[in-house]
Amino acid sequence: MLIARDVMTSPVIAVGPDSTVDEVADVLLSHGVSAVPVIDQGALLGIVSEGDLIRRAEIGTAPQGHSWWLRLFANNAALAEGYVKSRSAHVTDVMTKQVATVVEGTPVVEIAALLEHNRIKRVPVLRDGLVVGIVSRTNLVRALIVARKGWRAPVSPDDSSIRLEIHDALKSEPWPSTGRSDVTVTNGVVAFWGAYLSEQERKATLILAENTAGVRAIDDHRVALEMTYVVV
Repeated sequence: MLIARDVMTSPVIAVGPDSTVDEVADVLLSHGVSAVPVIDQGALLGIVSEGDLIRRAEIGTAPQGHSWWLRLFANNAALAEGYVKSRSAHVTDVMTKQVATVVEGTPVVEIAALLEHNRIKRVPVLRDGLVVGIVSRTNLVRALIVARKGWRAPVSPDDSSIRLEIHDALKSEPWPSTGRSDVTVTNGVVAFWGAYLSEQERKATLILAENTAGVRAIDDHRVALEMTYVVV
């Protein structure tokens, strides 16, 4: 099982609490990254991203605080905070302070769920409260490439082993209606027989077979099972 330590970028490109918006922008562009953590002696203070820098007065994209509808629904503190964020030159004023983090031993599956749930692109990795790495969506894509190369390693299992692996994989999933008797393997060619309940299920079984080592081709002889509902 992959964990944060296996995929994280380390050492981390970071800025300090005394950095300016100009310096942060230069770091983002020169290193080709979309965000950097703000760190003070290893401790995480926040993170500043491209998203924190796109609503700025200098380029005419700052929120318009004088709009009557904004004054109606926002309080003075929120309006003042928006003013500071869009005009301050200090990184500590524009950074995002509430940052989701993980530790080195956090499983990659949990990190992926965290990124998706919070709609963020990266999480700092902490050890004893100090930043030691960062895991981004890019890191997970790189891990995917490495994993798929491993799956493609040349192997030559026999037909019975292939059939057993497909059968076991189908049993472990909640969606198949295909059973063991509906799968045959001959010279590495997998054949599906019988019926399927939905097009999504049919496609999922084909992908499951494609990802099984030793499979050379797939023949799908199944037919769609029409569900009949009786209203009483």
